Amino acid sequence: MSRQIYFDNAATTPMRNEVVDRMTEVMKLNFGNASSTHSFGRSSKALIEQSRKVIASFLNVSASEIVFTSGGTEADNLVLRSAVRDLKVEEIITSKIEHHAILHTVEELSKEFKIDVKYVNLDSKGNINYQHLEQLLQSAKKQLVSLMHINNEIGNALDIKRVADLCKLNNALFHSDTVQSVGHYKLDLQDISIDFLAASAHKFHGPKGIGFAFIRKNSGLKASIFGGEQERGYRAGTESIHNIVGMEEALKISYSNLEVEREYVLDLKKHFISSLKKSFSEVSFNGNCEDIEDSTYTLLNVCLPIAPEKAAMLQFQLDLKGIACSKGSACQSGSSQNSHVLTEILDEVHLKRPSVRFSFSKFNTKDEVDYVIEVLNSFVNN
Repeated sequence: MSRQIYFDNAATTPMRNEVVDRMTEVMKLNFGNASSTHSFGRSSKALIEQSRKVIASFLNVSASEIVFTSGGTEADNLVLRSAVRDLKVEEIITSKIEHHAILHTVEELSKEFKIDVKYVNLDSKGNINYQHLEQLLQSAKKQLVSLMHINNEIGNALDIKRVADLCKLNNALFHSDTVQSVGHYKLDLQDISIDFLAASAHKFHGPKGIGFAFIRKNSGLKASIFGGEQERGYRAGTESIHNIVGMEEALKISYSNLEVEREYVLDLKKHFISSLKKSFSEVSFNGNCEDIEDSTYTLLNVCLPIAPEKAAMLQFQLDLKGIACSKGSACQSGSSQNSHVLTEILDEVHLKRPSVRFSFSKFNTKDEVDYVIEVLNSFVNN
C-alpha cells in the first residue's frame, strides 16, 4: 500500500487532538441552548462568550466586534452584502485574484444593486499596484476595498496595514479575507485600521463549519440571516457551541506555538524549494511563493516543466502514490477551466504547463517532501 501524505493544508487542515478532545467534552456536557435562561442554557452561553473574549484578545479588539459564522465564505458575504445594502457603498475595489467568495459575491451585488466594481492592477507575480489602488480611491462615491491578506493559491502577502492606511486616508471602508492568515500571523487590529475581516477555523487545525467576522464597532452593518437575536442580531440561529469552543482552542494553540511552528514549516518550504530546483532545472514558482519575505510560509505553487500530453496525468499519478495536493491549472486534471488566479498572472507558455499547490503544516515532515520529489522525478523522467 502506498504512503498517505497530506500536502493540501491551504484547503483544510487536520484537527489537533486537543481540539477534538475539548469539543467532545463540550458535546457531552454542554448541550443546552445558549438562548435558554435555565442553568443548562447559561452554561452554554458562558462558554460562547468566553470563546468570543479569547478570540477577540488575539486580534486586540473588543469581544462585541467578533461575530461567529459558519466560516469565511459566510463572513465575506455578510460584510459585502450589508455594506452595499445598509451602508450604501456605491463602489467596490478588489482584485481579480481574490477568492470566489469575494468575486462571485461582488458580481451578484453589481447585478442586484448596480454598484461599480473596480479591479486594482496586478504585476506579473500577482502583487497589487499600490499606486493604482491610490488612484482608484480618488472617488466621490462611497467605496469599500476588499483585498485578501494571503492569497490562497499563490501565497502572496498583502501589505495589509498600508492598504488600511490608504483606505482611512481616503474615507473608504476596508474588508480583508484573512482566512489564510488568522492563526498563522498576528494581526493587531488597533494598529491596523481595518473595518472588517473574515476567518475560518478549519484553516488553523480547528473544526469545519465555524468561523467569524470582525466587524468594527459602530460600523452600521446589519443582519443577513433573520429569525433570532443571536450574535448581537447579526446572525440568527442556535449557536454551534462545540464548534465555537473548538475554534477557540485551535486558535489558542496556534498562537501559543506560533513562532516554533512557523520556523518548522518554513524550513519544510525551503527544503521543498531547494529540492525542486535540484531536480528540475526549468521549474518555476507562481506568484511570490519562492520569496520567503513576500509570501506565506505555508504554501508553494509550482509550475513543472512537463509536456502538455503528459501533464493531464500528473494529478492522478500523485493521488495514486498517496499524495494529496491541489491543482494549480487545468492541464493536469483535464478540466476545461483554468485557475482564475494563474490565468491572470501567467503567460501562455506557463499556463500550458501543470501547476501544483503544495501547502504545509506542523504535521508534515522533510521525509514526506523527499518522497514527493522522488515521485515527481519518476513521473517526469519515465
